[in-house]
Amino acid sequence: MKKLVFIFLIAFSTLHAQENRHEKIKALKTAYITEKLSLSPADAEKFWPIYNEFDQRFHELRKKRRKEVYSVLHNRWDALTDSEANALFDKYIEFKFEDLELLRDRTQELRTVISPKKIISLSKVEEDFKRELLDRYRKQKSKE
Repeated sequence: MKKLVFIFLIAFSTLHAQENRHEKIKALKTAYITEKLSLSPADAEKFWPIYNEFDQRFHELRKKRRKEVYSVLHNRWDALTDSEANALFDKYIEFKFEDLELLRDRTQELRTVISPKKIISLSKVEEDFKRELLDRYRKQKSKE
C-alpha cells in the first residue's frame, strides 16, 4: 500500500511539473510574441483570444496527425503494404490541407485586429520563438 501511495505521489508531482512547464512556456511565448509584434495593450486584448483559439486547434490537429499517421509509421513501418502506404500518405496530405485551412481562417480573423504586416511577421516570430526555446533547452541539457 505504501508503495502504491509513493508511486502515485511521484506520478502526480511529475505531471504537475509538466503542467507548470507548459504554462511557463506559454507565458514566455505570449510575452515574446507581444514584444516582437509590438502589440499595443488594445491590440493584444483582441489578438490573444483569436490566437489562443487557433493555437489550440492547431495543437489538436497535430495530435490527431501524430496518432493517425506518425504512430503507424513508427509502429508498423516494416509491415506497411503499398496500398496502406498510399492511404497513409493521402491522410497526411489531408492533414496538410486542414492545416492550411486553419492558417487561412486564423489570418482572416486576425486581419480584423492587427495589420497585414504583423500577420506576416507572426509566422517568423513563432519560428524564432521555437528556435530560441530549443537553444535554451540544448544549453540547459549540456550543463547537466
